[in-house]
Amino acid sequence: MTGDQTYPQFAELLGRAAELSGTSWGLFSEATRGTPSFTTPDTILEARHSIRSGTVFGLDYPADAFDPGMSLKRGAPRHTIYSSHPAHRDDYLDGYYLQGSSQIDGLRHRRADDVGFYNGTADELITEGTPDLGIQEWAEQPIAGRGVLVDLAGYRDGTGEPIDHAGGEPLTLDLIHAALAAQSVSTRPGDVLLLHTGWCEWFVALDPDEKQSLRESRKATGVAQSQEFVAWAWDSRFAVVAADTFAVECLPAVPDSPYRESAFNDHGMMHQQLLAKLGMPLGELWRLGPLARHMRSTATWDAFITIKPLNITGGTGSPANATAIM
Repeated sequence: MTGDQTYPQFAELLGRAAELSGTSWGLFSEATRGTPSFTTPDTILEARHSIRSGTVFGLDYPADAFDPGMSLKRGAPRHTIYSSHPAHRDDYLDGYYLQGSSQIDGLRHRRADDVGFYNGTADELITEGTPDLGIQEWAEQPIAGRGVLVDLAGYRDGTGEPIDHAGGEPLTLDLIHAALAAQSVSTRPGDVLLLHTGWCEWFVALDPDEKQSLRESRKATGVAQSQEFVAWAWDSRFAVVAADTFAVECLPAVPDSPYRESAFNDHGMMHQQLLAKLGMPLGELWRLGPLARHMRSTATWDAFITIKPLNITGGTGSPANATAIM
């Protein structure tokens, strides 16, 4: 299976022996690249047909957009400008959390409680200065290809039942399929999946006290945890799954999450399944509103996407530096 474009279905992954069960470990010719391996020169060349008007959208929020945000640890960076002489200006950031705003999770962001880091990478190799599974993998060879936006917010608004962001609504795979069908769009291997829920724009518009209250509630809109979603993401051969939500998946995990036991440190979240087992990067807090509105106005749901993380050896995540070209 290694070195060609034929990969097992998720059901077959579950049948792999011992710690390989449910993983893509050892299946990719570039062992540590993960599912961005689904993009190939052919899929990238095909994705150029998604450029129709030359309209460009930046998909990153400002570095300080989520302050306070949902994270209990991350804060906004402090920006300092200085000069060495009257004709000179330079600057630096203090307290810059690489996953504090629009970002992409690297493969060392999560280890699986039951089997460890992606590809069985030893725990002691995941530290500052080591390259193993680092975000530089996708900086040195950026991720590019076709992005498909699923307008979950638009679909639910059209039914007269807007998404309940205040309640941190879990969004089911059935809802995603229904929105795709309503948009008459299909996905292809190597696609970047973009889930537009409207959560980021809703959250950013809250006043500071409301943001703090939501942060304390630990409730956030996102994909409902299920093995069906994990299987669909793998079987669809998505290179990346990204959303305009805090964690892609909902907080807290749904009571019937199948990962309550295997991902006990993550309280049943899917991060371990997607990152540590499948090698599938997650994009979080992406700025999808302007892109979604433009796509809605043109009834065109795909775009050429580039993702270029910061080239930080051993980074666990990075600003996504994502761009959509339509």
